[in-house]
Amino acid sequence: MKVNEVPQEITYYEGYKRACYALNEDGKYVIVTSSGWSAEEIVNGLAVAELEAKLEGVRQEVIRGEKSPLLYHMERRQMTPEILAKTADIACFRVKRHFRPAVFAKLKSSVLDRYAKALAVTGQELISVPKK
Repeated sequence: MKVNEVPQEITYYEGYKRACYALNEDGKYVIVTSSGWSAEEIVNGLAVAELEAKLEGVRQEVIRGEKSPLLYHMERRQMTPEILAKTADIACFRVKRHFRPAVFAKLKSSVLDRYAKALAVTGQELISVPKK
């Protein structure tokens, strides 16, 4: 795409702009700002809706007592068990085990603190999920 072809439709970014790469007159890539375009708005909207639906499904599992709040907060931060394990410095198999409510309920405060720090939540937020 050439510099003068970068879409400037007002869309998803709500007045903000983002950087795009485009070819200038010399055929070199340069950074050009864009306020987005309708196709991008649709795709981003679908992705956000899918993430919200998945998060709501996990929240319902926590409410039913099938999963621990740890899984909800991990999903909310769009982390995988592997990323959370590395961030909290806890073995991945232990992170997965802590998704079980009975196991999560018995965790020491030091482990909960590591999870809270890794997930950027308070200790109280970590042990619960939002009402809605």
